[in-house]
Amino acid sequence: MTTGVRRRMGVEERRRQLIGVALDLFSRRSPDEVSIDEIASAAGISRPLVYHYFPGKLSLYEAALKRASDDLAARFAEPREGPLGARLLRVMSRFFDFVDEHGPGFSALMRGGPAVGSSTTNALIDSVRQAAYVQILSHLGVTDPPARLELVVRSWISLAESTALIWLDGRRIPRAELERQLVHDFAALIAISASYDEEMNALLRGILEDEPADGPFTDLVGRLTALAS
Repeated sequence: MTTGVRRRMGVEERRRQLIGVALDLFSRRSPDEVSIDEIASAAGISRPLVYHYFPGKLSLYEAALKRASDDLAARFAEPREGPLGARLLRVMSRFFDFVDEHGPGFSALMRGGPAVGSSTTNALIDSVRQAAYVQILSHLGVTDPPARLELVVRSWISLAESTALIWLDGRRIPRAELERQLVHDFAALIAISASYDEEMNALLRGILEDEPADGPFTDLVGRLTALAS
């Protein structure tokens, strides 16, 4: 009979393990409610050893947040193939996958948590928003956005964040409906801006020309037409 021998981890491997353990715990409960003792127990090491790799919970939280923010930013990446409405639906599906997986941590980050207000946390949040902004402009085929388009895209990203936070508090609206509604919100914001600006009007016409009969933007036009009749 043989017994297993625990393999000694290198420094970077142990740090990655602790970040993964912390991220898992922060994903299920608010980071404020997770102790270093719990993280150490889940990782199978002692409390002092956690402090050997991270000076405190804040630094571990920031490291876990960095991994989560990289994951979230990557979910806005989407090949520029097919109609815009379908692409945005896929992006929203991946975004809400993340919100589902990291609910308490996502909520704590946006509403207030142990690292909120730190320069590191603010930079990470801003990097995710900027990555989303750049990806949406890429979907639109725009490299030098006019002021109204920048306003629309950044406002929509903020709306998606706020919507996700409200949805987490009870999940009272079916997720699939909310994802589609956010895509409709994007089109509505562009349409409203287009009523003020010819450049935005041309952008909207190009989007609608590529939209199929069963696409989300066509669906929105049908819903609005039905309301007006």
